Formats: sequence, structure tokens, C-alpha cells
Amino acid sequence: MAQTKFENYTQAISGSDIKYDMVAIKGGEFMMGSPEKEKGRKDDEGPQHKVKIEPFWMGKYEITWDFYDLFTTKNIEIEMAKRFPDPENSLAKTDGSTRPSAAYVDMSFGMGRSGYPAINMTQYAAIYFCKWLYEKTGVFYRLPTEAEWEYACRAGTTTAYSFGDDPKQLDEYAWYKGNSGGGYKKIGTKKPNPWGLYDMHGNVMEWTIDQYYKDYYAKKAKGEVKEDYPKVKELYPNSVRGGSWDDDATVARSAARVPSAAEWKIIDPQSPKSEWWMTSASFVGFRIVRPATPPSKEEIAAYYNPPLIEDY
Repeated sequence: MAQTKFENYTQAISGSDIKYDMVAIKGGEFMMGSPEKEKGRKDDEGPQHKVKIEPFWMGKYEITWDFYDLFTTKNIEIEMAKRFPDPENSLAKTDGSTRPSAAYVDMSFGMGRSGYPAINMTQYAAIYFCKWLYEKTGVFYRLPTEAEWEYACRAGTTTAYSFGDDPKQLDEYAWYKGNSGGGYKKIGTKKPNPWGLYDMHGNVMEWTIDQYYKDYYAKKAKGEVKEDYPKVKELYPNSVRGGSWDDDATVARSAARVPSAAEWKIIDPQSPKSEWWMTSASFVGFRIVRPATPPSKEEIAAYYNPPLIEDY
């Protein structure tokens, strides 16, 4: 859709009744990371350093199974069309998007699907979801950078959480280990942050676009790295944010960082492991962003062709 004004909008998905709300996030500067005295702080959250953020839109909610299934289940139809071609009605010709292989088990693991956040996908799969959505809508969507994610999560605050420093208040804003009862919950059932984003704390962790480096902030603060974000060069680790239904309150803090790990695929029976499914990461999902200034076609093509496909 052509968005002429920088304001909240709803992205409709043709051929379905799915709609996805996008929240306009104004650009600005903020101190990324946590102060040394913040309770629960880890070394990879510092030193704090100033980051400038360009305006963008971010999903009001985490991507649900209802939405993600539009991307994944079409693959089965395409495979059937290839095996049993119909010259007059070739489905294989109508949708060229690369789709995930079929999951060998229900990746929600019985915790709920309709209205619940999609989980267990790889960062690669989340990127290809964005590519599919771009082809579907003509609008460039991608995963947020770590800096964009933290900026949006903080929503102008400087406290440990977007609502303050007291973890006792987390019950009002997040599903985490202390109140989840051992599973994720439907999106948007807790209070939003000051900018109207739901489940930025808890429910499921969220993929970012970044490669994870424990000392990246230190190098950034010293001026040793100039890039906007660390691009993926290795399969592991990548950065995930926000904490989940299975994490303690400290992991849900705005500045908390978690690196992905090969162990998140430990129960995958395939060899090699799936490019698309984590299988042991029922605590990881994602939401998407849209930069206010669209990238070039070359930049879009590069983003939607992530490296290391053969190494998964």
C-alpha cells in the first residue's frame, strides 16, 4: 500500500481476512544499553552509547500463527502442483515465493494457534516471511535492528522496563515465567508500552536483524565500528530481544540481550538441520518493521537473500 502520511496504519493481506497493525515510530536519539547499576544487568548491555534512529513503523503485535500460516502452508500446495502438474491451472506459476518445508510436528506444541504468536522459526525463515509479504503487498518489510527494537521498547523511557524499574509491575505488561503457567498467551492481552506496542516485554522473544557480539557496544562506544548494525556473517549467534513466557523478569528488561544458539534445534531429527524451524525454541517469535525511507531495489534484494543458507 502507498503510505503517504507518517501515521499508524493497517496492512491488509489480499486473499485473506488477516490485517496487521503498524505503529508509526518517530525518529530520534537514545542511550542504548543499560546503566551499570541496573538490577539484572549483564556485561553485554554496556557501555551505554548514543544511537540515532530514523523513523519507521513497527508491528503493534507479534506475528501470529494466523498470519504466519499464510506464508508456510502455501508451500504444500505448490509442492503438490509440481508433483501433479495441471497445464491449465498451474499453481506453481502463481506464487514463486520460497516457503518453509513442512514442519514434522505442530510447532505450537499444543500451546495454541489462532491469536497466539508464531514460534520456532529461524531468523532466516522470518526474513523470508518478510520477502513473501513484500511480494504480496509491494511494501518493504523487514526485521528490526537491535537498536530499533530497544528504541521502540523503551518508548522514550530510561528505566529498566518501559513502565519503570519495579519488576513487580511486570504482571500488568508481560507474560513471563512468574505468571505464564508454562506457555505463551494470545497477543495483546497485557498493557502496551507508552507508544502503543504490545508484548515488547515477555510472551515470546523476538528476532532482530543483527548478528550478536558480546562486545559490540564497547566497540561502538569507542568508534571502532561505524555500521548501523552488525550484519550476519555467521550462523550463530543472532540477537533476540524482549524475554519470553519461559524467562525471569530480568530477561524482559528493555536492554536485555540474548544470543541464539544451535541448541535451539536440538530435537530436530533431520540431517542437516532445517533451515526453517528451530524445533526447540518455543520461546522465540518476531514482529516486523517498515522504514519510513524505502531502501533501493539493490538493498532490498540483498536483505532478502541472507547468507549461510547451506549451513543451517
